[in-house]
Amino acid sequence: MKESRAVRLLRERSPGREHPRVTMHPGGRLLTTGEAAVLLRSSRAHVVDLCVRGLLPYVRVGPQRRIRRSDLEAFIQPGLTQEELRMLWLHRAVAGKVVQNPPAVLATAAINLRRLRRLHPEGGAWEWLDRWEVVLEGGVETVLDALTSSAEYAAELRRASPFAGILTESERQRVLESFAESRRNRARTLGPDKLERALHGV
Repeated sequence: MKESRAVRLLRERSPGREHPRVTMHPGGRLLTTGEAAVLLRSSRAHVVDLCVRGLLPYVRVGPQRRIRRSDLEAFIQPGLTQEELRMLWLHRAVAGKVVQNPPAVLATAAINLRRLRRLHPEGGAWEWLDRWEVVLEGGVETVLDALTSSAEYAAELRRASPFAGILTESERQRVLESFAESRRNRARTLGPDKLERALHGV
């Protein structure tokens, strides 16, 4: 099957950096919410709340929530700038909306994408719009990966996000307040050495 130009863009290398294809990665072993609570030095209820609000990615194993080790590590020690972290938290909340109503949210993103193309008929923005087109064509799991991954390619994608307006202003403010609180509480979490020992011990 012949590749579209957008798919080829995801495969191509731009100067100085690699843009991998958007895929879902298992991210190592799965942790229970109780194990995650121990590592975060918080309650299990707090971990569940983070999951429900879309701030901490999780998967379902039967009726139970499970958290990928890589997602928890990224939550505790993200290798992102302050602004990239802020965008990550907002897009995690957007991911929660995607899970609740995939057709409506993805349709809104597609409409926003077309609007952005009209606003930016030429220039560097088209590269990112093409990449988002590929992501949206990839379906719900590909979109969720782009919204919640701490990988460099995902952080770059979120700088030109077509998901504006998905969160209400009050929802957006609540996420930003939670983000600010997490920064204040960061000193309470485990340090790098203790985190590694704890992750091996659970």
